[in-house]
Amino acid sequence: MNKRIIKKVLQKKHEDFLLSIKDEAVKQLVKNNSIITGGSIASMLLGEKPNDYDYYFTDLATVIAVTNYYVKGFIIAHPELKKPVVKVQDERVRIFIKSSGIAGRQDEEGDQPVEDPVEDEKKAKYRPVSLTNNAISLSNSVQLVIRFYGSAEEIHSNYDYIHCTNYWESKTGKLTFHQAALESLLSKHLYYSGSKYPLCSVVRMRKFLKRGWHINAGQILKMCMQISELDLLDVAVLEDQLTGVDTAYFTELINSLKTKQESDPNFRVTTPYIANIVDKLFG
Repeated sequence: MNKRIIKKVLQKKHEDFLLSIKDEAVKQLVKNNSIITGGSIASMLLGEKPNDYDYYFTDLATVIAVTNYYVKGFIIAHPELKKPVVKVQDERVRIFIKSSGIAGRQDEEGDQPVEDPVEDEKKAKYRPVSLTNNAISLSNSVQLVIRFYGSAEEIHSNYDYIHCTNYWESKTGKLTFHQAALESLLSKHLYYSGSKYPLCSVVRMRKFLKRGWHINAGQILKMCMQISELDLLDVAVLEDQLTGVDTAYFTELINSLKTKQESDPNFRVTTPYIANIVDKLFG
């Protein structure tokens, strides 16, 4: 697709999404303070159908309002499920779920996902179908990212691969392309621009390689250098570094480490211990 068509697709998607929001205050916030970026624009540039449209928001107030709106809607639609709680800590919005979760595990701190157990096209469009600590997934291929907010530049400072940094702004309707992102897409070469979450980047790399992308040793070294600065034996650091990795096994790993620490005050995480759990989980 060319730039004009992509812009039209995003504008239409945004307008359709806005129609589903019943709270006028929330609708105005989303209307004026949204940024669509990430894989959807990259997919359209490659002539592929987007898996979903990633929404980010430009300010904390919008993130809070949007999160409360969809969490409330999820609770009303699913009174049989444990109620998620929205908390704002250190200028970050989190969704906590105190329940056994969909995998039957108890999680007192509540970073388990909860999901709409039934997918039905006759149900309302853009309804919340999955809630996690970092994002709200809606039906009709929309994901609301609550982990980060701010300008496009601030949001992309958390990104890893440069081909995902083109973006569309709801307030102006402007679609911005970056030359480096376009070059990366055309060559299908992964260029690592640096990230706050290099471990996540290494795991995500597998997905792109399966799709025929390429990466040189230098880009991998850049990720490894950043990882070397992290203390991954600190469970909080390890958990934070796996932000955005949609692998349930990593959730199992983190929960296992937390449980062990709670039951044994003298327990210290070691590389062999983690390796043993990984082998059991991943096979």
